[in-house]
Parts: sequence; C-alpha cells; structure tokens
Amino acid sequence: MSNTNSLLADPEILRELIMDHYQYPHHHKLKEDDRYMMKHMASDSCIDDIKVQARIENGIIEDVCFDGVACTISTASTSMMTELLRGKTTAEAKEIMKNYFNMVDAKEYDGDILEEAIAFKNVYRQANRIKCATIGWRAMQELIEESEKGNE
Repeated sequence: MSNTNSLLADPEILRELIMDHYQYPHHHKLKEDDRYMMKHMASDSCIDDIKVQARIENGIIEDVCFDGVACTISTASTSMMTELLRGKTTAEAKEIMKNYFNMVDAKEYDGDILEEAIAFKNVYRQANRIKCATIGWRAMQELIEESEKGNE
C-alpha cells in the first residue's frame, strides 16, 4: 500500500478531504468561452443541479470546471474530479473514471490512480449517495464521449 493510500485509510482524513473540497471547491466557476462543451445534470433525489464544462483539445482535457447547487458529496466529488482529470488524455480519464465508478459500485478498482477521490470509497454503503458521488463524473463521461464523436 502506498503512503497516499495508508493516509487515506483514516476515516477522519477522508472526512476532512471531502469537507475541504465542499467548502473550497476547485475549478468552481464556469467559463464564457466557445471552446468549452457543457453538460447540465440534475438529480431527482437531491438538491444537485450542476453544470460541468470541459475544454478537450486533441484528446487532452485542457480544462474542466463546474458550477451549480449541490450537496456536500456532489460538490466534493466533482471538485476532486476536476483536479484529477485536468491535463489527462481522454484515454487516461476514461480509465480513472472506470475505476471511480467501480469503487462506488463496490467492484474491484485501482485506488492509486484515484488519488483524493479515494475519499468516496465507502459511498457504496449508502446507495442513495451514489448518485451524488457520480453526478459530476457522469457529466464528464458524456462530455468525453461527445468530444470523441466530434473527432471521428
């Protein structure tokens, strides 16, 4: 187990990470720029109503940001996602997202590539929170799919 994962085994550290990303979300401002694609996502079971934007050029996620009203879990997980996926290729991002979705569904995953997003490793225990923990990630998944269709 790496040092990162051993630190992230402490439930208190996981809570602090989530609260930090909720109180001070990263990349939490939409851009007025035509190079960005946007996806609006809303939950029928929570207050979550967010927009995720991404600028994907030549298969690289140059930037990703979000805004809207969302619960602690949605805000924190989307904030962590923006940090994790910026600068990655779409192939790298899809691998990270596959592992994240596996983690929240209690399936096998590689925790090392999830970095701080490992904080949501226990969300599967609260089925009603899985939607919150994945809303921003699902938006990004759709944005990547759209960008790849546009490049075909």
